[in-house]
Parts: sequence; structure tokens; C-alpha cells
Amino acid sequence: MNKVAFYTLGCKVNQYETEAMTELFKKASYEVVDHEEYADVYVINTCTVTNMSDRKSRQFIRRSKKINPNSIIAVVGCYSQVAPEEILDIEEVNVVMGTNDRKKIVEIIEGINKQDKISTVDDIMKVREFEEMQIKEVRGKTRAFLKIQEGCDRFCSYCIIPYARGPVRSRLLDNISSEVKDLASNGFKEIVLTGIHVASYGKDLGDVTILDVLKEIHKIDGIERIRLSSVEPLLMSDEFIDEIASMEKICPHFHLSLQSGCDETLKRMNRKYNTNQYRSIVKNLREKIKHVAITTDVIVGFPGEGDDEFETTYEFLKEIELSQMHVFKYSPRKGTPAASMKDQIDPKVKQTRSEKLMNLSNENNKKFMERFLNDTVTVLFETKLQNGYYEGLTSNYIRVLVKTDDNIEGKILNVNLISIKDVFIEGILA
Repeated sequence: MNKVAFYTLGCKVNQYETEAMTELFKKASYEVVDHEEYADVYVINTCTVTNMSDRKSRQFIRRSKKINPNSIIAVVGCYSQVAPEEILDIEEVNVVMGTNDRKKIVEIIEGINKQDKISTVDDIMKVREFEEMQIKEVRGKTRAFLKIQEGCDRFCSYCIIPYARGPVRSRLLDNISSEVKDLASNGFKEIVLTGIHVASYGKDLGDVTILDVLKEIHKIDGIERIRLSSVEPLLMSDEFIDEIASMEKICPHFHLSLQSGCDETLKRMNRKYNTNQYRSIVKNLREKIKHVAITTDVIVGFPGEGDDEFETTYEFLKEIELSQMHVFKYSPRKGTPAASMKDQIDPKVKQTRSEKLMNLSNENNKKFMERFLNDTVTVLFETKLQNGYYEGLTSNYIRVLVKTDDNIEGKILNVNLISIKDVFIEGILA
């Protein structure tokens, strides 16, 4: 039996696609092994959001070939899509595939030998249909990530992803429903809807929206939680918030990508909203949905972000007190408008700003968790840790630790929250 190993960088969409490719190899009688082990085939599913992700991809390519000099190396994903020639020029690489036609990966691998070098990357901007890669195998019994959408038409000035993923393509509602029913029958309690730009779901289909997806999944027995991955703030209209507030399975946790708390910076980023709109959306969510957690992404050091613009962002974030922030230092991506903008920011300044926002995020996260101390909440337990602890998530995305001799993996249980331990709250089963 041939062995295959996967190494995945980047977002939840990449993770979903790796699961789908893993299943294809298993069906072809491959044994799946850890990426640090000896394998006949190494598949690197790449990200290209930052220079760091590109570098990690190249490092793993070379490390894989050292483990087995006779292996076949296949590089797929976003980095492959935007720089296929660059990757094919890497001596160790045999196959370069982009962000489409991953269903053919086994067929392509089995049609070559270790001396061959081929690229199947085509013009992603011409692709108009969602690539169906439904996962049939059971992958656990807790949360399942479900890809429902591909592509993005936002063209934020810093972002390479629209060029890597192409135009918006939405998965058919019947196919989504079918996979969710399979997941429910296999014991999954929570569905996390993912995509490159989930808020755009249905734009290409014309007669369906993300709200229709939520309503359809909400009807499926066995599924107790539905969670949205990162969404565009403007999705959260008053009407949309009213609808989701009435659906008890929707998790009260929303990741509303902000990127900057300064309107001038947002304009240069080509974001489609301003801080007043964002503030209003946060206020509305908090008024309509009990115990809601709102998290976000922020970029520091965007070209032209002087000290005054950064301070405006800092004060805005301090004012609205989001429960957690993911902070990224701006990384120029070749081919995007921002890469050629004037007033690029010094890396040391980016680091200082990043640390300041991370400190604020940690403060806000602690304040948010403190609100729930001594409360009883429901927790979906996912992982058994050392020393008899289990880790799980509340519906509003607080990480909880409970010590018990019982096997509670995959169960949703009531927990009394007792004390904060770093980024967790420790509790006891109610």
C-alpha cells in the first residue's frame, strides 16, 4: 500500500479541501500518514495570504524530499494558483495544482514518476462552477466544517485571494443539505459554515442566500449548533440579525472582519463599510442576541497608516470592546494595489502596534470571560487532554476545561464556570 502525507497551511477552507483530498487517496487504497513520516506522496496545500505562509510552504517541500528522496511532491492551493511557475521551478516539486480540479489529484499523481514536472494550473477567473468535493467519511463526532462557497469579488487592495480563488461560486443548497444530514447521522452536533467569502453565498445562483442555507440546516434533526465562519460586516443588516436571533441553533458568536478602525485606512483598503456602520452592527447584535461574542481581524501597518490613524483604530477598538481580535502585520502581496502604495510601514512599527492591539485583545477577552463566571452554560466537548481534562466550546466560543473520569467527548453538557485559566475557563459538570 502506498503512503500519502498532507501538510495544510491557512484557513478552514483549506482544511476542508485537505479532508476531501485525503478521502480520495483513501478510496484509491493509500495509507494516510503524518506529514513528518516517510511517505510515497506528499501533498502540500498552500496559503498565500502572507509572505510567511509562502515561506512555510517552501520549507516543507524541501523537508519532505529529505524524508523520502524518491517521493512525489504535489503542491496545491492558493500559492500554487498565483505563482505556479515559481513553485514548479523548485527542484523537489513534481506537480503543481491550483484551487480548482483537486478531484483529479490521485489520477494525476498516478500518471507520473519522480522525474516528471507538470502544472495543471489554469485561469481561475474563467471558472464559474463550484467544485463539489463532498466528504463522506466520519472525521470525529463534534464539530464539522462545511465548505459552501468559493471565490471572492471584493478585491480589497491588500488581498491576493480573489486572484487565487476566482469569482464567487456557490454550492447547491440540496448538496449542502445532503452533506449535513450525513454528518448528523454520524453524530456531529455542530456545523461550521466556511467559504472564501461566505456572505456572498448565492450571488451567482440568483434565487438563494446564506439565510436560506441557515434555515435549511436549522431544520435538520441531530444538528444542535450552526456556526458561521468569518463574514463581511454588512451581511448583518437589521433584517438578517432579526432572522438569526429567532433561530436557537445559531451560535451567538460572529467573526466580523474589521481590518481597521480608521475610515481613511478602510478607504485605502477598499473595504465597503465605515466605522459608524460597524459600530451600529455591533450594537444591534448585542441588543438582539443574548451573550453574543463578536470577534474580528485587524491589520496593522497598512501603507500610509500613520501614528494618528493607528491611534484612531486603537481608540475605536477600545470603545467597542470586542471579545477577541486576531491581529496581523500587513504583508505586501505582489500583484495587489497596496503592494505598490507609498508610505510602506517599518516592520518594527508594525510589531509595536501589533503588541499593543494584542494586549487590548487579551484584556477584552478576560473581561468577556469574567461575565460568565459562576454561570451554568452548555459546552460541546471536543478533545481529551492530559491529566483527565476535556476541552470544549460554549456556543459563544469560550474555551472551557473540565476534569472528569467520564468520556464526554462529542457530548453537549451543562457546566458551571468556576475560574479563568489563561485563555480557558475551568468548570465542573453541572
